[in-house]
Amino acid sequence: MRFTPLRRVRGFTLIEMMITVAIAAILVAIALPNYTEYVRRGARSEARAGLLQAAQWMERAATANGVYPLTAAFPANLQRLQSGRYTIALESPTGGTEADRGRTFTLTATPQGAQVGDKCGNLTLTHTGARDRSGTETVQNCWNR
Repeated sequence: MRFTPLRRVRGFTLIEMMITVAIAAILVAIALPNYTEYVRRGARSEARAGLLQAAQWMERAATANGVYPLTAAFPANLQRLQSGRYTIALESPTGGTEADRGRTFTLTATPQGAQVGDKCGNLTLTHTGARDRSGTETVQNCWNR
């Protein structure tokens, strides 16, 4: 009779597998919120660009007509961004005298879909170039990052 040594089976033990899963869970817990914020920041950048583009359109229209156009004349292609994460609305004052109308405007970018939980909230831009937000983050962080 011949003696053959037992082969040693190679593989992962349960503890090794649990350590690997724990490390992967920690990495996901750190990376996922950072990635989500990165995507939201990119969408905010697109909203800022859309607001500035709409403000340029308003200035060109005011140069041609002498007053800013009212809400009804705001073009549809400027109202929704390509990503669909923001919509842009024109708020023209309707009160006051006829002479006061068309002298000011406020553009507002409202988050949509996955962007709704953004810490900057609505972004606004006025005819004077004043920039604001409705969220908890500072104006500087919302408009410069």
